[in-house]
Amino acid sequence: MKIAIINGPNLNLLGKREPEVYGSESFEQYFETLKGKFPTVTFYYYQSNVEGELINELQRVGFAYDGIVLNPGGYTHTSVALGDCIAAITTPVVEVHISNIHAREDFRKISHVSAKAKGSIIGLGMKGYELAVSFLMK
Repeated sequence: MKIAIINGPNLNLLGKREPEVYGSESFEQYFETLKGKFPTVTFYYYQSNVEGELINELQRVGFAYDGIVLNPGGYTHTSVALGDCIAAITTPVVEVHISNIHAREDFRKISHVSAKAKGSIIGLGMKGYELAVSFLMK
C-alpha cells in the first residue's frame, strides 16, 4: 500500500512554531515514528509553502497512490483550487489538522477541502496522521 502525506504552508516549522498549539516535535521526527507503526505501508512525504506546488503534487500522486493524508494548513480556508483538485483526482484524501480549527479564529472554520475529502480529522495533534493512515488502510 502506498500512502502520500502532503503538508501545506508553515508545517515545515513544526517543533519550532507555536509549540503550545502544535507541539515540540518536528514532522520529520514524527514521520519516522509513523513509518514504524505501519511497516507494511510505503510512505511518501511532501511539504510546500506554495499553493500551486501542492496542487501539482496532489495531481501527480492522485491517480497512482492508495491514499493521501493532506494537511493543507492555512490554504484550507482560502484555496478553492485545492478543493477542486481533490475532487478531480481518484485517490481518496483524508484532511488532517493538528489544532482544532473550529476552536480558533472564525475564518478558520471555513474549509474548501473538507467537502471534497473522504473525511477530516481535526484537533487531535499529530495522532491525526496515524488515524488517517489507519482509515486509508481499511
